[in-house]
Amino acid sequence: MANPSQFGFQDASSPIMEELVEFHDHALMVALAICSLVLYLLSLMLMEKLSSNTVDAQEVELIWTILPAIVLILLALPSLQILYMMDEIDEPDLTLKAIGHQWYWSYEYTDFKDLAFDSYMIPTTELPSGHFRLLEVDHRVVVPMESPIRVIVTAGDVLHSWAVPTLGVKTDAIPGRLNQTSFITTRPGIFYGQCSEICGANHSYMPIVVESTPLTHFESWSSLLSSSS
Repeated sequence: MANPSQFGFQDASSPIMEELVEFHDHALMVALAICSLVLYLLSLMLMEKLSSNTVDAQEVELIWTILPAIVLILLALPSLQILYMMDEIDEPDLTLKAIGHQWYWSYEYTDFKDLAFDSYMIPTTELPSGHFRLLEVDHRVVVPMESPIRVIVTAGDVLHSWAVPTLGVKTDAIPGRLNQTSFITTRPGIFYGQCSEICGANHSYMPIVVESTPLTHFESWSSLLSSSS
């Protein structure tokens, strides 16, 4: 959960998000080094006169042509690795189907019989004390911790987007099309997200809440919910 005036990302709760944060820091340090070098060269050019050898030096032109290419390769390789990791889905332990509606989410646990529910945002007037306004829902998505989860995302009316920043997940929900993503929660907790597509007037009022619990708690929750439905 983000804090007011927070500088940086939320704490990563999945391996993919940890890789994304590390890549962000890596790219930021590369950009800082480039900016420092350019600032140094600009100040040097302003303070000293350039000789004809400096202006027409082919060695300098060769260096400032090859060096940016090397920098781009250093940025591209880890980026491509993360992209392939985000698309990789290996034998998930649980499959969750998320369906976007105006303006709420429906969830189906396809590995269980009759385990499905709608998730609405709790209005501010009915919000319990200590809960987050505009982010809390009446039914949370409960998943087992440290288990590969596959999420199949679609929409029933207009474009939506199922996004949970701390898990590194953001997948568009498109009517008539199934998109899929996956994640693994590395710790127990409650992770908040929102629809990241401008889907209508109440676009900002369809939050996503994922609760990561130990496997035994998840089994008890799923049994209780299946019996009540």
